[in-house]
Amino acid sequence: MEESPTDAWPILTYETLGPTCETLQLWTQVVGKVRLAQTPWLNHSWHVPLYVTARGLSTSLIPHPGGAFDLEFDFVASALVLRTSTGAGASTPLEPQAVASFYNRVMAMLKSAGVPVAIDTMPSEIAECVAFSDDRAPRVYDPAVARDFWRALVQADHVFKLFRTGFLGKASPVHFFWGSFDLAVTRFSGRHAPPHPGGVPHLPDAVVREAYSHEVSSAGFWPGGGGIDYPAFYSYAYPEPPGFRDAAVLPAGAAFNATLGEFILPYEVVRAAADPQAALLAFLASTYAAAADAAVWDRGALECDLGQPGVPRPV
Repeated sequence: MEESPTDAWPILTYETLGPTCETLQLWTQVVGKVRLAQTPWLNHSWHVPLYVTARGLSTSLIPHPGGAFDLEFDFVASALVLRTSTGAGASTPLEPQAVASFYNRVMAMLKSAGVPVAIDTMPSEIAECVAFSDDRAPRVYDPAVARDFWRALVQADHVFKLFRTGFLGKASPVHFFWGSFDLAVTRFSGRHAPPHPGGVPHLPDAVVREAYSHEVSSAGFWPGGGGIDYPAFYSYAYPEPPGFRDAAVLPAGAAFNATLGEFILPYEVVRAAADPQAALLAFLASTYAAAADAAVWDRGALECDLGQPGVPRPV
């Protein structure tokens, strides 16, 4: 039977997602910091995120002396999978366990496969935290909840990538930041931005200021928390131009959240729409237009029609 749009977008609630995603945020930080430790710095920290795959979330290829490797959260098989360019590989189950246990399993797996890595063991962007190796508190992990969250990421990733094709200027990949635990895509005006004030918990100000060195319009998706108790899409501008927060945006249900400083669209509004992709595209396009118009971006030089499979962009 063919899936309806609503079936393709799973039902998500923060009450269900919260405990498992809190665990996953710390586990993805362990794996993300492995990539961070091995990869040369790329502008705006683009060398650290994970990427949505047909099975879960992957580091992509990580360099290592004598070869390379990758790590993938396989939410279909409920396992963290290690693959190396030498043919070695291993996996460890994704199951309820303390962060310290997960950290020790990952480090042991890397060492046994011939790709040992030492990482910074303090979590990032979490105010109250302890080192991975010392975090022995029991943790909730429900494989079905993790799988539903990943299924939502698959849908968001598809729409974000389509939205990205309509921009000729500098744009980020669609990537999953394990610090803030969100899927994001960012457009740049090409102009420098004022220095960011910093102050993000357990994240050096130098990292934040480099990330926001240029004007951006950024959108993303996260499971909730930090000010809202539901999964949602967001869109913000840095620096925020005058008039941005007062703009009329689409679809119905999207609104500016003054506490968070960004437009918010509840995931459920998208899931329940007759055409979820169109609803999310409307949010991405209208909030970007609000930012670009308020900040007087050169939209004529930066934008193009959305891409089509197999059709070269006309020039």
